[in-house]
Amino acid sequence: MDKLMLTSTLVLLLLFTECGAQIDVCGQVKAQTRIVGGAVASPGNWPWQVSLHIFGRHFCGASLINNQWLLSAAHCFASLKRDVVVWAILGRQSQEGSNPNEVYRWIRHVITYPNYNPHTLDNDMALLKLHSPVDFTDFIRPVCLAAQDSTFFTGTESWVTGWGTIGSGVPLPSPQNLMEVEVPVVGNRQCNRDLYPIPITDNMICAGLREGGKGPCRGDSGGPMVSKQGSRWVQSGVVSFAVPCAKPAKPSVFARVSRYQDWISCHTSGTTLPGFVTFKSEGIDPDLWVSWPYPRRSSVTATPTSTAFCGHAPLNERLSGSGTSSARAGMWPWMASLHWNGSHVCGGTLVAEDSVLTSAECIMRSSTPSEWTVFLGRVRQNGSNSFETAMSVVSIVSSTLSGSNVAVLRLASRAPLSDFIQPICMESGQTFATGSTCWAAGWSEGRGGEEQALQEVQTPLVDCGNASTNICTQNLTLDQEDSGGPLMCQLGNAWYQVAVLGTSSSNPRQAEGQMMVFPKLSLFKDFLMQALGDFLSTPSRAQPSRSSSASSWWSA
Repeated sequence: MDKLMLTSTLVLLLLFTECGAQIDVCGQVKAQTRIVGGAVASPGNWPWQVSLHIFGRHFCGASLINNQWLLSAAHCFASLKRDVVVWAILGRQSQEGSNPNEVYRWIRHVITYPNYNPHTLDNDMALLKLHSPVDFTDFIRPVCLAAQDSTFFTGTESWVTGWGTIGSGVPLPSPQNLMEVEVPVVGNRQCNRDLYPIPITDNMICAGLREGGKGPCRGDSGGPMVSKQGSRWVQSGVVSFAVPCAKPAKPSVFARVSRYQDWISCHTSGTTLPGFVTFKSEGIDPDLWVSWPYPRRSSVTATPTSTAFCGHAPLNERLSGSGTSSARAGMWPWMASLHWNGSHVCGGTLVAEDSVLTSAECIMRSSTPSEWTVFLGRVRQNGSNSFETAMSVVSIVSSTLSGSNVAVLRLASRAPLSDFIQPICMESGQTFATGSTCWAAGWSEGRGGEEQALQEVQTPLVDCGNASTNICTQNLTLDQEDSGGPLMCQLGNAWYQVAVLGTSSSNPRQAEGQMMVFPKLSLFKDFLMQALGDFLSTPSRAQPSRSSSASSWWSA
């Protein structure tokens, strides 16, 4: 009798966790046309694909796993404020134009995996709860999830979808249709060899072509990697990071879905459970014969493929004024104070989530990263700074043009973005008209009073006769400690850095006090693309035309 009851219980548990009510709909597509090699996806090809938006702009992907829950990447939400409204758009085909099959929902809760590591992106997994359920259609349908006993051997045919960039610095062309690409699984042993010294854990799964050229990129984070078993599509991974995008012998890395079955089931209880399916590869995994010849390291920071935004200063109301004054906290949230052996020596700007731009003359005193510390969110050199963060430096690279040059300091981890710490956009060909009001900011021992507070000064752009290479302002008084800081102008709702301040220029018109001449930042574009990868993009301030009463959506 007891044996019979135990058998019945096991059968019920199996039906509940692996079959459930979602198993009759998950991973099935009414009609599907696929093009091998990466192409625009046909409407309805991937009905579980979700586009996540903030400030009216796509920033990450996700997958629908039942009628009220999405699966995405934890790093997509690590830097977002709690009161930011995130929208999920389901059934969408293109980011521009009409989408007759789409449905909007705002995100009520975000639950990130408790052991998520923001430095190595281990356990890069998040669950998102929609504020209300969705109805399934031919264009909105959940994907099946890989159960914990699933196996994905090297070479397993897999597909990745998303609206990310199509190459380093190459945006998705209009109308920004959903893209699909086929990539084979790369075993973890081989992936460890290929991506050394970045640690690849059992919580990750890799995929990519040895010759490169195809794979997820910036903006695809959080989206699904799926494989087909029988008539069902099973999600094996969540897009996490690439180093860099689709390079030869550099697989892309995904969070391995099968490792999180218990966690997903626990948090989605009370609703119709996602459909978990055991995916089985045939034969023997050839990755077992790959040897590991290098010592593993665990301190390397991975680069996520999500989209961060730049030039947003929510506390900056300084649109006009004159003279020099002390800046308030959050006024210029990208300002960085560069300390060498414990003292401020130069300014800089946060231009990516983990990179600071400065003048090459600033780092001439030392190119040893361990001797430098970067302070973000700082206002005063003397006194308290409630919102600052100290960051260590892991590498320093400089441009090598004739004349003035710039340098990029790579931080040991991503900056904790907030109202007081944000990256600035970099000028890369934008036009700033003569007479435009721009600003410079920096710290100098001779200014800012006893606290040596951050100083700001307004200056108009003036005509200097060579707009293609130089940008000029009225005369500014710059000290050595100001070097490396930004000359910044506003365009629309975003702030751009148009030049790096320096004090070593020999232009005679500076000496005469008539104007200041600075090399335009766009002169260093090739160097900056190599050092940083894609430039950050500006957020649109337009919100989706849907009403919302969401206030706090974050759930730990």
